[in-house]
Amino acid sequence: MVRTAPLLCAICFLGGLYAFQRPFREFPGVEYYSFPLPPDWNEKTEWVFARLMYPWNGWGYHYGDDWTKGSSNWTIDYPRSDRHLAQAIRRLTRVHVRSVEQPVNLEEGDQYDWPWLYGVEVGHWALTDAQVKAFREYLLRGGFFMCDDFHGTQEWQVFEEGIKRVFPDLPIVEIDNADPIFHTIYDLDERYQVPGAQYLYSHRLAEKDGREPHWRGIYDDRGRLMVAICFNMDLGDSWEWADVPAYPVKFSDLGIRIGVNYVVYAMTH
Repeated sequence: MVRTAPLLCAICFLGGLYAFQRPFREFPGVEYYSFPLPPDWNEKTEWVFARLMYPWNGWGYHYGDDWTKGSSNWTIDYPRSDRHLAQAIRRLTRVHVRSVEQPVNLEEGDQYDWPWLYGVEVGHWALTDAQVKAFREYLLRGGFFMCDDFHGTQEWQVFEEGIKRVFPDLPIVEIDNADPIFHTIYDLDERYQVPGAQYLYSHRLAEKDGREPHWRGIYDDRGRLMVAICFNMDLGDSWEWADVPAYPVKFSDLGIRIGVNYVVYAMTH
């Protein structure tokens, strides 16, 4: 059952934000260098898919010498994945959603315009001191961060070192099944590992030694989930490949439902 009543207050607040938001911008990605814009790309809306830009840690995908210009790990699946999830939220909720995403660099200071932020491949990030400070303040002021598509022991270590610089005093915990984030729109008690597109040729759910999926999080002192960590899974690919028949629908179904729940939770908590 779709639960829309809790959205009303959040929508009234968010509706006042878009007059001040940075205009849409686009960068070349690792997989997509040029992607066609939908006809309504410039529409003013209540919610936008905001994607975290970050420096890389020296291993992974990186083309060129400047991460602020794209073609780096933060652009994996971008922008196709972002736009597919935006379409899903449009269809499955009453949230007014922009059809195109927004890359966000924490050093530029406009992150407060985008209360929901997504980071991909965070097993490769290397946040600057300025980004760490801005990230902490953004989250403590009410921002929400979802991260995804990192796998195994080595990538967890890189991610953990980065997020512990942001919140050295707060624990990373497993999110309980009863948490509201799993019940905002869909009841998601029955979850399973969602693989990336590599599944199409490897037929393996796991990447590296990441055999067990984890839904982890960091809470503020009022019990609000600030950081939602999707580890050993690739929800970004499940959004990106949702329109490809070869990619199993069960994975896209769950990936989209998780994305919808996380967005609505971020808007209402």
